Amino acid sequence: MAARRKKVPDRLRVGRVSVYFHHAAWWVYYREGTKPVRRRIGEDCDAAERIAAQINAQLANNAPSLLSFRPIEVTDLRDQFLQHHEHILKSSIATIRRYRSATQHLIEFAASRSRTPRAHEVQAEAFVLYLRTVEIAPNGHPNANKRRLRDKGVQFILETCRALYGYAGKRRHLPPYAPNPIAELPIDRMKIDDAKPIFVFDENSEFEFLRRADRWAFSVHFVLAKTGLRPGELIHLLIDDIDLSGRWLRVSNKAALGWSVKTRDERMVPLLPEVAEVLRTVKGDRDTGVLFLRRRFAAGDQLPLMGDRRDMERVCAERRSAVPSTRDQEASIARTVWRDAGALKADSIRASFIRLARTAGIPHATCPKSWRHSFATLLQDANVDPLVRQITLGHRPASRGGLGMTAHYTHTRPETQREQVEAALRRWSRSLVLARHHCMEAEHGS
Repeated sequence: MAARRKKVPDRLRVGRVSVYFHHAAWWVYYREGTKPVRRRIGEDCDAAERIAAQINAQLANNAPSLLSFRPIEVTDLRDQFLQHHEHILKSSIATIRRYRSATQHLIEFAASRSRTPRAHEVQAEAFVLYLRTVEIAPNGHPNANKRRLRDKGVQFILETCRALYGYAGKRRHLPPYAPNPIAELPIDRMKIDDAKPIFVFDENSEFEFLRRADRWAFSVHFVLAKTGLRPGELIHLLIDDIDLSGRWLRVSNKAALGWSVKTRDERMVPLLPEVAEVLRTVKGDRDTGVLFLRRRFAAGDQLPLMGDRRDMERVCAERRSAVPSTRDQEASIARTVWRDAGALKADSIRASFIRLARTAGIPHATCPKSWRHSFATLLQDANVDPLVRQITLGHRPASRGGLGMTAHYTHTRPETQREQVEAALRRWSRSLVLARHHCMEAEHGS
């Protein structure tokens, strides 16, 4: 005779949690504080009992239960997200500014609905359709001509909002078992049809550009072209950061002066002899201070603030201590120290780049970052080892793919880095000859 199958009761109890069968599925019921909670689990009784046991343990410890969530307004969620990056992750001020601008579109989308939705009620696809209609001023000025968001802009906004909802999920601001609504979108597969093209120099266009530059502009753009530095890294170089005899340039964080490398990772960049000579003319007789000065100070005007790095840090600390300030205000104070020390502005580099590109017959080149793209492309054309390129450019290793653990175990020797980078840069010899002529003219004072 076959054994009788044990009947599963329609209702059982696990501590303070009831598990019951209703409409062909198992449910749990409990009270969280004074609030009754009912949630459908599924058709598996054992799974329902396991979840009930977890919830019971959480209730016993006065912790938020597994199936609870705290609805939140979009504006409050965004404020918490930005505060998390500000005070916990200590993200850069520029990153926080970009995140604030990106999530502002989500705030405006929620406000445009007939009934303002809470964060978990936002419809992701409706948000994308809204972004496709948004018009912005590219330079942020209210009177500038407006245009639709570019595809890359839409993609960045969605990536930021995906991180925002990931933050919300970890803090139980989304319904239990609900997926990240923005993560459900195929963000990484979106077609980029209207991206602004990036100009990459070749040997001839580089030569035509540089030969039209005066001594000041030549030094700035030649060093950018032959080191792959970001413009922000160049304007924050101090004389202490260069070793002309050893021909190395150090890209270093200067937290006490309100500036850090984009990735926070310091690096060493090898210098061609021609680049070292150009930097020698830029440095002149100075032993300390900012390396690249604004035009009038490079021409001999008296600097408002003279001294080495310690002097600059002391002045910065004094100015910050005079008024209690936020990170934004501290960064603003630090910028006044760099200004008084004679440092270039990024806008000056951009204006110079655009002007020279037009005279060289390449008006579509409008961004100094083209030097960095061209430097990276030249290294690739010369078959420079990917790890050497990564180290020289200061890129972080990719979390997926790339060299993986090989990069972790590989330690690139400085001489290997120098040899490969120099061999690549010597492929374009015309601008190097031009650099030697500029250095000779500077030496003779003409």
